[in-house]
Amino acid sequence: MKSVTEIAREIVAREGGFVNDPDDPGGATKYGVTLGTMQRLGLDMTGDGAITEMDVRVLSRAQAEEIFVKHYFEVPRIAELPEALHASVFDMYVNSGSNAVVILQRLLRKMGHEVAVDGAIGPQTIAAARAAQAEAPGHLADAYGIARRNFYYALADARPASRKYARTRAGGKGGWIKRAEEFISPRFHLSEAEHRARVAKWA
Repeated sequence: MKSVTEIAREIVAREGGFVNDPDDPGGATKYGVTLGTMQRLGLDMTGDGAITEMDVRVLSRAQAEEIFVKHYFEVPRIAELPEALHASVFDMYVNSGSNAVVILQRLLRKMGHEVAVDGAIGPQTIAAARAAQAEAPGHLADAYGIARRNFYYALADARPASRKYARTRAGGKGGWIKRAEEFISPRFHLSEAEHRARVAKWA
């Protein structure tokens, strides 16, 4: 299995450089770190007493990796989940915050485990995830990845401005869907025809 540092490095590479997409609620972002995150954590990179878009622009890859490891892996307690879930839950936490945990908790409930759906990893969620992994080794990570993919589709269903992240202009799989499928075994990937059928109603 990859180390958390290696996973963080891959997340930074996946997120890319500076962007400020008006359709992205995160606003100014670099390497996946948003202006809101930097303000919440008090990261004044320029030392001018204000945390603005400029602080996002000067953020380095190494700094982004450190932020992710500490605040998106260690603090949320992802390390205490089964190792098979680490990469995907960590990646989703960077991409969508506590929704990453909500997706897991809903999945665990569907699998018959008593767990509150509150977006926080506590003893109950940890125990349920470990039990689910023991019951279905080799399958929990795929099930989580599929649930994550479904979350992205549902988000795009509800928010037309987000559809460009789930579907390309040509109609193929967008970045969100490809990202989710990086953590799903190839046999569970949607075919192009299945994807197009799923998004056909978007027009």
